[in-house]
Amino acid sequence: MYIPKTDEETDVSVLHALIRARPLATWVTMGGDGPVVNHIPMLLNPDRGDFGVLAGHVARGNPVWRSLSGETPSVAIFQGPESYITPSWYASKREHGKAVPTWNYAVVHAHGTPRPIHDRDWLLQHVNRLTDTHEADETTPWQVSDAPPAYVERMLGAIVGIEIAITRLEGRWKVSRNKSRDDRLGVVEGLGRRKGDDARHMAELVSERIDQAPD
Repeated sequence: MYIPKTDEETDVSVLHALIRARPLATWVTMGGDGPVVNHIPMLLNPDRGDFGVLAGHVARGNPVWRSLSGETPSVAIFQGPESYITPSWYASKREHGKAVPTWNYAVVHAHGTPRPIHDRDWLLQHVNRLTDTHEADETTPWQVSDAPPAYVERMLGAIVGIEIAITRLEGRWKVSRNKSRDDRLGVVEGLGRRKGDDARHMAELVSERIDQAPD
């Protein structure tokens, strides 16, 4: 991924936080006919390896797991907040007009070699953790044990686990860091007038860096 120095985010705790907040990964790996893309939720174990380990699963009928050789490169992409930025928000536009539109976003690329996992106990532990994580905010959280045991066993037999030890972690925070403080203030104000979570979250990301000098 191309990352200008102004946009580079290297704090592993910040990158991990985005993965947890936006866990649906665009997972890209290589097959016999070229790139293979899947979209799967992933869980992060930050305590294993230098950058953590990702865990997910795919349907057994999905051929992607059959192409994993133990040396197959892959990248899991986690998309954070994103928003169109109009130059009308910039103070510099009003001063001299030298401004153009852009798009702000935060994204994490987690590189690593995936391995398929068929172990029943691993799969059960994984789906329990995945379920507990995403049911936590429900009024009446559903649990895997709520389903009949025979049904659970059948469902476990229909999936294959995927584990990726992260070997390289990249973050791009394109959040107006190359703009003046006055321009950033204009971006925060403009995003504040928009509806939607992404606009609000992007405004927060720009605000966090409002006093950093542009590079």
